[in-house]
Amino acid sequence: MTAVGIDAIEIRTGKLKLDLAETFAPAKEEDPKKYTKGLGLEASSFPDTYEDIVTMGANAAKRLMDRKGLVPDDIGRIDVATESAFDNSKPVSTYIAGCLEDVYDGDFHHANKGERKFACVAATQSVDDAYNWIRAGRNRGRAALVIATDTALYARGDPGEATQGAGAVAMLVDEEPSLVEISTEQGYGSADETDFLKPNQQFPSVDGKRSVKVYLARMREALEDFETVAGRTHPDGFAYIPFHTPFPGMVRKAALLGFRHMTRNTDIEDDLEGEIGRQPRQDDYEDWDAYEDAIREYMDLLKETDRYETWYNRTIDPTLTFSRKVGNWYTGSVHVARASALKTAAETGRALSGERLLVGSYGSGAQAEMHAETVADGWREEIEALDFKEQLSRRYDLSFEEYGRVHDAHNHEKERELEEFTVPSGEFVFTGWGRMNERTYEYVE
Repeated sequence: MTAVGIDAIEIRTGKLKLDLAETFAPAKEEDPKKYTKGLGLEASSFPDTYEDIVTMGANAAKRLMDRKGLVPDDIGRIDVATESAFDNSKPVSTYIAGCLEDVYDGDFHHANKGERKFACVAATQSVDDAYNWIRAGRNRGRAALVIATDTALYARGDPGEATQGAGAVAMLVDEEPSLVEISTEQGYGSADETDFLKPNQQFPSVDGKRSVKVYLARMREALEDFETVAGRTHPDGFAYIPFHTPFPGMVRKAALLGFRHMTRNTDIEDDLEGEIGRQPRQDDYEDWDAYEDAIREYMDLLKETDRYETWYNRTIDPTLTFSRKVGNWYTGSVHVARASALKTAAETGRALSGERLLVGSYGSGAQAEMHAETVADGWREEIEALDFKEQLSRRYDLSFEEYGRVHDAHNHEKERELEEFTVPSGEFVFTGWGRMNERTYEYVE
């Protein structure tokens, strides 16, 4: 069976930066550690006045196509995943295709285009759609372009304000991929939840504590479901485990739960028995509350063990490096986590070809998906082509007052004129509105 997976990836961050420790925390009169230690975040990315979900997605896609030497005829479908869409009819993929057609010979008139919505899991679902399209033999030898693009903004003063972010991830899904081959096996955890939603409003309504619980519950269900088709998982069976990362602090919780689950009835549980005892078994307790208390006590001990810390530092922490510096990108977050891990491996000289990743995607509302990926032989060349760190270093550092004005400028409910902070060059930019109130764009040399 021909391998199908992600052949290439490009990332585009918003050009503005809000430093949480140096700028946000002092303005809020709060301890910077609330953000750097508690949430695990250092900074957030924001779009400049001429940037939005279309420009970020189109710029990531153009760089990917240029680097791979692609033309429109090579692309058979363009799927955009976003929860920041500004039109309830016309998909963002058509805007992005229009931008790209302005700079390439040829067009995407025979490419299928769509827009996926299921909160942050939508980009993984779009990758699944592309995978299935190729597997079904409907691609005619062409590849799929999947783009995750979002501006994750919250109302000023909202508890989620510190986790904001903006950026896009473009992925090329194709046969014989250079980056990762995607497994046939998948696991799902899904339920009707109201932990995070945007009912015809720009800024989300969030129940923070419930959202964390739902995230962890659906992730557990997805892992258990994955194991029914792929077999038992083991912590040492994966080089990295990228999770959806609304903020790194949530991933710390998910990782601990996952480690406990994967080590149950294994050599690792046996090795740790003398140090912290064996995991509680429900049959040993009279009621659920007593069992849950015992589980929490066990996990408090587990996270302090050298065995767990070593595994976490090797398998989880490298996936969080990029997210710490950019905040939540909604649909792109888990794909940023994958890129972060692979970039770390390349920089440290780690050999990864043939190694496996376990990818945990999640979207509020709520659904989680687990699937495995096998790192392909060409991964190092692909991941070293990313210029993401250079993009981060070039961001404009906002003052708190400037941040407020940028936030207002991207608030659809307000009319604000704001001069750009950076100068566009070699990129697509937002230019205004057309005759039917559509957003318009052009390429700036």
